[in-house]
Parts: sequence; structure tokens; C-alpha cells
Amino acid sequence: MNHLGMPLVLALQSSPAKPHSIDLASLYEMVLDGGPLMYPIGLCSVIALAFVVERFTRLRSTSIGTRRFAGDVLEIVKAQGSQPALEVCQQNPTPLSRILEAGLLHHTGPFLEMEKVVEDTGRREVKRLSAGLRPLVVVAMIAPLLGLLGTVWGMIGTFTNIAVQDGLGKPELLAGGISQALITTAAGLTVAIPTQAAYYYFKSRIDRFARLAEDTHAAMWGLLNAKGAQ
Repeated sequence: MNHLGMPLVLALQSSPAKPHSIDLASLYEMVLDGGPLMYPIGLCSVIALAFVVERFTRLRSTSIGTRRFAGDVLEIVKAQGSQPALEVCQQNPTPLSRILEAGLLHHTGPFLEMEKVVEDTGRREVKRLSAGLRPLVVVAMIAPLLGLLGTVWGMIGTFTNIAVQDGLGKPELLAGGISQALITTAAGLTVAIPTQAAYYYFKSRIDRFARLAEDTHAAMWGLLNAKGAQ
């Protein structure tokens, strides 16, 4: 080994690596450090959680209408006609059954009239299911804006303190202030991201329900026409 490498080896041997440890504040302390805007962000998280639970319960397949129920109605229409299928829909009040019921009640009239009634009923049911998603959209929009406002407000306070305390030569004041200000941004994004994901998940379930209702009604109309032609 040459003479240039000896000092480096000796230095590495004489200074053992210390484990890297990060002293993280508790969640409660971080919330307090975030300032007063953490309270509306926390309120947004509570609202989002409440509506996620409510929509998850409301948009279950058993609550809005299952594919199995749609198949059973089609089988009844094929085997027994419209009246028994209508009774089954009336005995199982769900958004899907109400749409199919509208079609069964008006299938003997003009096609355009029946089609309009079914479309109006379907649009009303989808609108009712989608109404509960609006609070999720509002939370997903407001939470990150509140976080950004908290960060800007905290940065203003940080630079004001540095100017007052003549802290240009004290980087710890700037680092501590920036860290505190960024807490609100992190909190806002923490609330907004899962809320936005939940919104798209529930919206996809509503879209699947709309396609199921449309396909089932089209198949039911074909069966009723076939029975009428016989």
C-alpha cells in the first residue's frame, strides 16, 4: 500500500461509523407545530372519512343492484313475462330495480315514450348516487390549498423572525421555520390524495352500475319484443 493511502485507512479505522438516527416528533407535536390551519385540515379529514364510509355502505352491490338480480329478472321475463318480473322488482327496492320497473311499466306503450321514462329514471338514480361524492371532491380540492396557505403563512413568519432577530447567520432558524411551515402542506396532501382516490373508486362503481342497468334494460326489451312477436 502506498503512503498516500495509509492516512485514509487510519482515519476510517479511528472514526467508526455512527448509526444514522432521526429524532422524529410525535404526531401530536407535529399537528401543534403546524399552526392553526391544521384544525380545518383535520376537519377535512373527518368529513372525508365520514363520507367514504357512507358511500362504501351505500354503493355496495347489494344496495344498488347486483348482476345476479339483473340475470334473475331477465330469466323471469323470458320464462313468465313482464308481470312476474315487475312484481320481483317492486319487492326488491334498489336503484337497479326501479330502472327496470320503469321499463316494465311502460313497455306496452310507444318505444320513444318508454325509452324516455327509463332514461329519466336512470339519470335520477345515478344523480342520487353521485350526490354523495361531492363532499369528497370539495375536500380533495380544499385540503391541499389549506396546506399551501399554511406553508406560505409559516414562511412569512419565518422570514419575519429572521429579519427581526437578525438571523441571517443562523441557518437553524431558517431550517426550523421551513420545516414547521411544510407540515401543513404534508398534512393537506395526506388528506387530499386518499380522498381523491376514494372519489375515483366510487365513481367507477357508479359507472359500472349505469352500464349494468343499460345492458339489462336492452336485453329485457329484446326479450319482451321476442315474446310479443310470438
